[in-house]
Amino acid sequence: MILRNDGPSAGQSVSRRAFLGSAALLGAAAMLPRGAFGALADAPAAAKPNSVIDGVKIGCITYSYRGRIVTAEDTLAALLKSGLSETELMDGPIKAYTGIGGPAKKDPKAPAAAPTDADRAAQLAKCAELKKMYNDAGVNIHIHKTPFGKTDEDIEFNFQIAKALGCVAITTERNEELAKRVAPFAEKHKVYVAFHNHQNNFPSLDKPDPLLEIGKYIAFNLDIGHYVGGTNGKSPIPLIEKYHDRIINLHLKDKTNQGRNMSWGAGNTPIKEVLQLLKKEKWPIYADIELEYPVPEGSDSVTEVAKCLQYCREALA
Repeated sequence: MILRNDGPSAGQSVSRRAFLGSAALLGAAAMLPRGAFGALADAPAAAKPNSVIDGVKIGCITYSYRGRIVTAEDTLAALLKSGLSETELMDGPIKAYTGIGGPAKKDPKAPAAAPTDADRAAQLAKCAELKKMYNDAGVNIHIHKTPFGKTDEDIEFNFQIAKALGCVAITTERNEELAKRVAPFAEKHKVYVAFHNHQNNFPSLDKPDPLLEIGKYIAFNLDIGHYVGGTNGKSPIPLIEKYHDRIINLHLKDKTNQGRNMSWGAGNTPIKEVLQLLKKEKWPIYADIELEYPVPEGSDSVTEVAKCLQYCREALA
C-alpha cells in the first residue's frame, strides 16, 4: 500500500517571500513569449485550476511543454492555461529557478565546482519557494524528474529536493543498478523512486518484477502508450491491476500498435478504459498527460495539453 501526503498544503514552509495569488499568475503570464501561448485565461485572478476528476488526479509531465517554455514561471503559466492542478515537474524549470547545477560553464570540458553546504541550503530554500509559488496558484508538484548525481551526497540532495517541493516521488528511467543505489535513500526519506518504461523495458506481467524486490520505495512510472507500442497492442490494464499498489503515476499518451504517436483517440491506447479503471478502484495513481504527438500547425503545446485534459474529462464523464 502506497501512503501519500498529497496536495498543496503538504510540505515545509519557506523563509523567503514568494509570489502570491494573482501576482503569481500575472507575473507568470507576462513572461510567456508574446503571441506564442497567449495570456492566461480571462478568469478571476483568484480562480485556481482543478484537474482532479471524480477522484482521478490528472496532471502533466512538463516535458509536454518542451521547446520555448523554459522557466518555472512560464511553466506554471502553461499549466494554469492548460487547466491543470497537478504536475510532474522536469528538472529544467527547477534548475532555472533554484540555481541547482550552477551557471553555464564557459568551457564545457572544465570540471564543475562542487556546491558548498551554503549553496545547497540556498537551493533548497529556493525549492521551497518554488513549491509555495505553485501551490499558491493551485498547482501541486507531486513528482520531480531531476537526474540523480554520481555521489551519495548528490543522491541525498535529490531526495531533499523532493521533500522541499512536496513530492511523493522522483521519476527516472528504468535501471536496476540505479534502483539498488537509491533504494536506501528512498526508504530513509519515505520518497518513492518511480522507474519509467519505454517500449522495450516495461514491467513483467507473467512473473514478479525483480525491480520491486530491491526496496519497498521502488515503484513504477508506467507509460501506457509505450506499453501498447512495445507489445503490439496489448492492453496495459492487466499490468495496472497487477502492480496498482506499486505504480505512482501513469504517462498518458496515444500510440498505435506499431508505436506511432497519435492525437488522442486516433491510436490504439485504451486511455478511456484506464481512466475508468482508476475511477472505479479509487487507486491513488496520478495520471499524467505526456504530449508526444506532433503539434498541429497553428496550435501550440499548451493548447494541445488542454485538449488532452478535455479528453480525460469526457472519458471520466
